[in-house]
Amino acid sequence: MILLQASHIQKSYHGHPVLTGANLTLQQGERAGLVGANGAGKSTLLRILTGQEAADAGEVSVAKGVRIGYVAQWMDAADDETVFGFAAAAVADLFAQEAALRALEAEMANPDVYADERRFADLAARYDRLRQAFEAAGGYAAEARVRRVLAGLAFPAGMHGQPVRALSGGQKTRLALARLLVAEPDVLILDEPTNYLDTETLTWLEGYLQSYPGAVLVVAHDRYFLDKVATVIYELEHGRTTRFPGNYSAYVEQKAALLEEAARRYEAQQAEIARIEAFIQRNIARASTSRSAQSRRKLLARMIRLDPPTPQTPRLALRFTPARESGKDVLTVRGLVTGYPGQPLAGPMDLHVARGQRIAIVGPNGVGKTTLLKTLAGLLPPLAGEVVWGAHVDLGYYDQELAGLDETKTVLAQVWDEQPQLDRTTVRTALGRFLFRGEDVEKPVAALSGGERSRLALCRLMLRQPNVLLLDEPTNHLDLMSKEVLEDALADYEGTVIFVSHDRYFIDTLATHVLALDPGGWEWFIGNYSEFAAKRQEAARWADAGAGDGAADGARTGQPAPGGADGSRTTNRPAGGAGPQTRTRPVRSAELRKLRERVAAIEARIAEIERAQAEMQAAMVEASLAQDFTRTQALDASLRRLTEEHDELLAAWEEAMLALEACEQKG
Repeated sequence: MILLQASHIQKSYHGHPVLTGANLTLQQGERAGLVGANGAGKSTLLRILTGQEAADAGEVSVAKGVRIGYVAQWMDAADDETVFGFAAAAVADLFAQEAALRALEAEMANPDVYADERRFADLAARYDRLRQAFEAAGGYAAEARVRRVLAGLAFPAGMHGQPVRALSGGQKTRLALARLLVAEPDVLILDEPTNYLDTETLTWLEGYLQSYPGAVLVVAHDRYFLDKVATVIYELEHGRTTRFPGNYSAYVEQKAALLEEAARRYEAQQAEIARIEAFIQRNIARASTSRSAQSRRKLLARMIRLDPPTPQTPRLALRFTPARESGKDVLTVRGLVTGYPGQPLAGPMDLHVARGQRIAIVGPNGVGKTTLLKTLAGLLPPLAGEVVWGAHVDLGYYDQELAGLDETKTVLAQVWDEQPQLDRTTVRTALGRFLFRGEDVEKPVAALSGGERSRLALCRLMLRQPNVLLLDEPTNHLDLMSKEVLEDALADYEGTVIFVSHDRYFIDTLATHVLALDPGGWEWFIGNYSEFAAKRQEAARWADAGAGDGAADGARTGQPAPGGADGSRTTNRPAGGAGPQTRTRPVRSAELRKLRERVAAIEARIAEIERAQAEMQAAMVEASLAQDFTRTQALDASLRRLTEEHDELLAAWEEAMLALEACEQKG
């Protein structure tokens, strides 16, 4: 069933076209991701879909009775309204029905009413009708739903009675999202939810949306989020949308295949043009073949020339080059406690950072990640301990609030005033690499969008040529393409990077180490985020199994212990703690053989599925090119089934491998 459909949407501002023929269809149960460069018109399209803005041309159709929910900004709350009351207002009608039921129950329990058979029968009939309607609307689960959503979005029970006015801006945005999720609209539209959620909350939201009963449309620049949630991707480029079945990874593959096919067609046409032109050149002057050459010339004039399939969206040209090399020992932290007077947040911690390491600081919102980064940058004093930077360290700090920008200046003046030794041409060239071209350099900083401010801050950072980068949420406000450019630049950077980010793909691409902060302490891990998360899950499994007092590598206090022989990872362990204790028993060879056979069988099936997935993805590209929507949908459904089986097999393989390793060690 189609819930929402937009056809041939056009929109211009001051004569500048933003949308030139955008189409979008949302069906029941579909979860669509909308992607595109900053300024492509994604937010404009959302405002048109939600009725906040009118299109210049085109049509938006909403199925009868369908409710659309959208969080664009904070909604005002009464001064005395509580966190729970604000979220529960989304289902106020259900609570009103419940109150009506309680009132009828009290009236029916009145002895005078009970004695009047006719009156009691009327009340009982009303009560039964209301009860059935209440039950059908999910009324009995309403309060539980409110509490579940609030807990998932990091509002524990202790905060439910807190007044909304006491919340921070980020908490209010999360609360607005909670109210929308409690309402469960038929179409849920989210604009950049990953910008204000920490990793733990984002993981909860992914699971929630995967089983959402209605349709979901989300604008996001978080590739992990889109891979987990999306079943279809709409790309908005040059004012038009293109639909790609599957998640973000499938979209990337299909897009690459389309570009490759376009390149083949372009090259084939260019070869044909060259052949015809050569024929005309050879024969136009000959009397015997002149007519044939003239016919070919007319054919060439009528030919519709294909554009070269090069990406038309401008890309950043970002490269961080240190002016000099730092010493080998970049940073030493001893007994460091960070926070504010009377409010310690993290520590005490002892760390050593060497040149070339890239350290991701992760943890829930409010745990003190930004405070730690500011303390390392010297912007906040430590509450205890010391921060010692090594020899020849030149710091570059990127503030997620972009507080260093002067809104009274132009883009050009902002950079040139900081780098007066550079000439105007050099500064303009540097700004051009960050997509500030022509008259853009004369724009006031106050008029810049979030993405433009981020690009300007990165330009300033690049020109300083530091050998140590402290980055606080550098991917916020950047589109997917700009994120990829930043990742490549940091991967090639020869200095040291310490960064805070909620973007798991960004962390996985860059991090050589993870510093995890929690309310209970901290943990140091050698490896990327996926390896760190897997290690924590393993520790949680041991804890759930009651495998001993020491629980393991996931401890969060104390000095990091040395890594293994291969240097692959370093995790903390409580002082004197032991690893998981298991009871040993003899291992029979038959048991070992069965485990090995099971692992081999699972691996063989995984390989079969991966081959089938590759073939199916290629077939989906062909179907997309042929505009065969029915076949594309069928292939998409089959691919999803294979993906689910693949995920289940991977979990089974991991379990079998753990059992096999344990068996081999005992044997």
